[in-house]
Amino acid sequence: MSKIKVNTIAPRSGTTVTLGEAGDTIALGACASQTGFGRSGSVNWDTSNIKTTTFTAVSGNGYFVNTTGGAITVNLPAGVAGAIVGLKDYAGTWDDNAVTLNANGSDKIGGGNDTDPPIENEGGSLLLVYVDTTQGWLTTQQSVTTSPTGSESFITASGGNTVITSGDYKTHIFTGDGTFTVSAIGNNDANSTIDYLVVGGGGGARANGGGAGAGGFRTSNAWSLPAPTTSPLAAPTGIIVTATAYPIAVGGGGPGAPSGGNGAVSTFDSITSAGGGVAGGQNPGDSAAGAGGSGGGGDYNCAVNAGGAGNTPPVSPPQGQNGGTGNYTSGPSYSGGGGGGAGEVGGPGLVPQPNTGHGGNGSYIDDTFFGPTAPSYGTPGTVSSTRYFAGGGASDCFPGNPGTIPGGEGGGGQGGGSAAGGTINTGGGGGGSNGNPAPDGGSGVVMIRYKYQ
Repeated sequence: MSKIKVNTIAPRSGTTVTLGEAGDTIALGACASQTGFGRSGSVNWDTSNIKTTTFTAVSGNGYFVNTTGGAITVNLPAGVAGAIVGLKDYAGTWDDNAVTLNANGSDKIGGGNDTDPPIENEGGSLLLVYVDTTQGWLTTQQSVTTSPTGSESFITASGGNTVITSGDYKTHIFTGDGTFTVSAIGNNDANSTIDYLVVGGGGGARANGGGAGAGGFRTSNAWSLPAPTTSPLAAPTGIIVTATAYPIAVGGGGPGAPSGGNGAVSTFDSITSAGGGVAGGQNPGDSAAGAGGSGGGGDYNCAVNAGGAGNTPPVSPPQGQNGGTGNYTSGPSYSGGGGGGAGEVGGPGLVPQPNTGHGGNGSYIDDTFFGPTAPSYGTPGTVSSTRYFAGGGASDCFPGNPGTIPGGEGGGGQGGGSAAGGTINTGGGGGGSNGNPAPDGGSGVVMIRYKYQ
């Protein structure tokens, strides 16, 4: 091997010196170092040594960090301007077991005084560069929401008819259409997650027939409200929001007789809760009970007396239950079926009266979803510290009942001679009536809950 010893290489002309040719590799000798070349913002990724325990990073290196076995601390090198370190979630487990950054000595991270910020994003990656003593380490490329600053950040949002603050949480309550506007999100997916309650409008009742079905009931419990007061219908994951405006639609209750109709849908982002099914009615032209979030109860005076289907369109967990079947053959007393509720099928039309055709019970959320300062939303449930929504309407019967057939918990209207509509902003179905006009369904509601501090 030939060797050339020189102190300086300079171009014969111009300002460019070329080392090697296309396809060549230029290598530094063992233990040699370079100065003056600078960096392009990249690191040398180490694929031969996946990190599974706490380690000290070396400037210029990128590390694949596997937290499957538990949380890992990354000790950053001493802060020298231009120092650079890369990190990548190896197994998609940083959201379960975080990576914690530990700065050297009094070095800062993102200008923060707390030198131990956690990185908790599933599949996250970041490139850290040490800038100066004022800001310390800053991220220049990342798949996390914001640069780590040593302290958590949370959602900032506006919108709704009422905003309730309870402890570290806020709940925006929409009793009509509006916009939920997110102006800032958290520093990780968890702190950018919202829980929701979306209830569709309840169905309308018809004369001499069944009770109407409740609006669809959909909720989530990502923030782990206490058991057993959390609805069994709650989805375990919420929605990770971005800084944008989310249109909110709150479904109106369906019209009662003489027209009759399903309730309207309520929507938030990807969540749609169907309106409740219209009740089955006396006249052959309007006898069929409607499908919806929960189904309407069947008629008692026509051959078409089956209850309407609930959970239509189907979602998981189910948004509602079927309506009850009307009694057509057991005269001289007749009763329609009760409207389905979120948590219970509507009662069948049985005799003797009055214990027949009751509305199916709705489902519930814990009071802490919106805080104790908003007791008027929903109806109190039999489980302590709960509020019910989406109860089915009770049926009518013949001979006329003086209004003693109960609607389902959650705003379902009572049926009979003193028939009542579904309660507003519960999604309750209207109660079956002895005649026209029959009651309307109750309007729906949308609630959005998140951690703000």
